[in-house]
Amino acid sequence: MSALTILLVRHAEKPGEEFPGPGLTPDGKKNDKSLVIRGWQRAGAWAALFALSPADYPRPNVVYAAKPEEDGDSKSARPFETSLPTADRLHLDVVTTFGIGDETKLVKEIVGLTGVVLVFWEHKAICAEIVPALLDGQEIPGVPTKWDGDRFDVALRFDRALPKAPWSFRQLSPRLLSGDSDAPFKKRMA
Repeated sequence: MSALTILLVRHAEKPGEEFPGPGLTPDGKKNDKSLVIRGWQRAGAWAALFALSPADYPRPNVVYAAKPEEDGDSKSARPFETSLPTADRLHLDVVTTFGIGDETKLVKEIVGLTGVVLVFWEHKAICAEIVPALLDGQEIPGVPTKWDGDRFDVALRFDRALPKAPWSFRQLSPRLLSGDSDAPFKKRMA
């Protein structure tokens, strides 16, 4: 089978946004590059959703996340942290070969796969780098050109039946937590 589904998900909630509290590492240490409690709740909710694998959210056979940076620069661990509960629940290792800035290499690798690929990443790079590299010039109405900055509740789903077939697209809004929305993103391809 050569069908491929790619699900792109933004990391969960971070410090300094609508939800209060410090960023916390998986072992409970304060870190402003980590998820807030609401973000950890969302990470767990994604895990439950993908484990149940309802029709729109097929069970991934591989999980990617942006490589967490340990060197103190401005890059965060949030995509990796968001991926941890899902990977753990599905008994998968998180692939962290690529970091922020390596989106072209990431896309080159994942388009060569089959099955269901789940990618947790930084929201600006999803729309500015990953989606254009994935579509490779294909225009699909409704594909977001910018991720709404206040949205942590969306999965972008791309499907194709064969390696060179065109992609289909759906914006998925599972409404996992209170206050989540099912509204489409504001900036989309016409």
